[in-house]
Amino acid sequence: MTDIILCGALGKMGRVVSEIVNERDDCRIVAGVDLLKSDVGFPIFSAPALIDVDADVIIDFSHPSALSGVLEFAVAKNMPVVLATTGYEESQISLIKKASERIPVFFTANMSLGVNLLCELAKTATKILSSSFDIEIVEMHHNKKIDAPSGTALMLADEISSAMENDPEYVYARHDKREKRTKNEIGIHAVRGGTIVGEHEIIFAGTDEVIKLSHSAGSKRIFASGAVNAAIWINAKTECGLYSMKDVVSLN
Repeated sequence: MTDIILCGALGKMGRVVSEIVNERDDCRIVAGVDLLKSDVGFPIFSAPALIDVDADVIIDFSHPSALSGVLEFAVAKNMPVVLATTGYEESQISLIKKASERIPVFFTANMSLGVNLLCELAKTATKILSSSFDIEIVEMHHNKKIDAPSGTALMLADEISSAMENDPEYVYARHDKREKRTKNEIGIHAVRGGTIVGEHEIIFAGTDEVIKLSHSAGSKRIFASGAVNAAIWINAKTECGLYSMKDVVSLN
């Protein structure tokens, strides 16, 4: 049995995580962190430092501003942590890497198993096609999403870039460019509308043929499920380090 502390327990994703955990018999939530209070079957604390409950692992589905408190608590308790929040700044990513020198940290831009498999497939396709195909990424999300392009789109671009011989240029808009597309670039395009949970498509456009790899999220449950699976997976790790879904789905 894996005992979980859930940060952001009363948020939208936190509630979905709770639902998924309640459907399983190999884990349970023993405490939560949230600024709000509610009777959800486990104690809620307003900050990680106030938690007085023993646990095995932390899942953080809260807000980037909570990162330092979560990491400080995890390091102090020598407890692995799953960071499922998005939108971190570079300085915060540095904190994550520093913490991973002392505890196991699971950190990825997207908790979906399918999206991370898409990354691996895209890398494989890039190794074969990049010399003669143009690569474009299109991502679509709901109209309330603030950041653009999505962290997942950038993650896909970074994985594709790692498989190319030369570092490409990321191009986010073409309306201000009056020139032909260069060979050494990856176009990244964001669409916002309605209640789209998340769709990502990678287009490999060659001469007289187009190859597309895509992933469509039907609900936010896939991200919550991925975080729970990651918590159970990393709880078995005894070595410090920075882990991601790539370690779970690697095709190598």
